[in-house]
Amino acid sequence: MSSPRDFYEILGVSKEADADTIKKAYRKLAMQFHPDRNPGNKESEEKFKEAASAYEVLSDTQKRAQYDRFGHQAFSGGGGGPQFQNMDDIFSSFGDIFSDFFGGGQGQSRGGRNSGGARRGADLRYVTEVDLEDVLKGLEKDIEFETEKTCEPCHGSGAEKGSQPEVCPTCRGAGQVVSRQGFFSMATTCPSCQGQGQIVKNKCKSCKGSGRSKASRKIRVNIPAGVDTGTRLRVNQEGEGGYRGGPPGDLYVELRVKEHEIFEREADHLFAKVQIHYTEALLGCELEVPTLEGKSKLQVPPCTQPGVVLSLKGQGLPNLRGGRRGDIHFETVVEFPKKITDQERELLTQIADITGVSKKGSKSGFWGKKKS
Repeated sequence: MSSPRDFYEILGVSKEADADTIKKAYRKLAMQFHPDRNPGNKESEEKFKEAASAYEVLSDTQKRAQYDRFGHQAFSGGGGGPQFQNMDDIFSSFGDIFSDFFGGGQGQSRGGRNSGGARRGADLRYVTEVDLEDVLKGLEKDIEFETEKTCEPCHGSGAEKGSQPEVCPTCRGAGQVVSRQGFFSMATTCPSCQGQGQIVKNKCKSCKGSGRSKASRKIRVNIPAGVDTGTRLRVNQEGEGGYRGGPPGDLYVELRVKEHEIFEREADHLFAKVQIHYTEALLGCELEVPTLEGKSKLQVPPCTQPGVVLSLKGQGLPNLRGGRRGDIHFETVVEFPKKITDQERELLTQIADITGVSKKGSKSGFWGKKKS
């Protein structure tokens, strides 16, 4: 009697191969030697069984460790590991694998059953607006929304008090039915229980067997300082009620920060324009400017040019993750009069004479390209 072949050799992989490599190798051989592709070919059938035996051992962490240590002697008197006598044994052991390979449904566990029955409720998304001033300190805000909650009389089971849902006789609780057509296996949602795995014969009068009921919710949400448009806050188990007694989903509150009449925002910094008289730009001055917390003093140095940015450090917005606050940046807009009085004209003429600039303009100038 010849010695059984090495399992790694059968699958064509090295002893260091990971689980994904082993699975891919088995898939290739299963596709190649599947009886539906080789009808009546006994040699292909034996190779198909041989590959299944190798995969049965190498796909299991404990069995693989035993095999690596003791070889075929680790299994049933040295017989070379699991031996599949027919195709049904293989399909029974690797039902989920063949579903993946040959187009079957997803989500089944070995043996054809899934969780069925209880399911988690859906997550909900709620969009709300906040003012820029709220971003500075944070706030607590009440929000209201419509949702579905677990039915209280039946506690989400869908069954009338004193009765219980029954296992679906069609899918036996799997929520899916599997049909085979030659080489292909296909899983579809059970038509009797619509994928629930259970049926309710004596339905709850309150929810009519659904296990859930409509509800208006009002909750208070804590909005931290430093949030921005697009920030999402997760509120655990405040979403849609679960199915058949399953846990509720989560609520995600998505924020929109309203536009401000004065400031534009960039990250934690605020930007605005401040208008100053040309004499203030030349002589310098102290301005009273707005902030999110009231008024503040801004120093304008002498000879400030139009477009110069003056800043108030640390008076911007806080960072959502903590740390220092941003700044407020003011861009100067210098205001020139449309008309001047005779007295102003006389004084400006004196200044022009002092600086050497006459009514006809200076004798020299600089011409160049505009900076980008």
